[in-house]
Amino acid sequence: MATENDLKAQESTYTGFIGLVKFGIIGTALVAAFVIFMITK
Repeated sequence: MATENDLKAQESTYTGFIGLVKFGIIGTALVAAFVIFMITK
């Protein structure tokens, strides 16, 4: 069974990972939009 400290560490890691995924998706979408814009111009 996980202890209280393990759960806090896991929650912190998960929160950080989800934050990076969000920014990664946004960054990828912006780069893709820029590339499509440059190709069609």
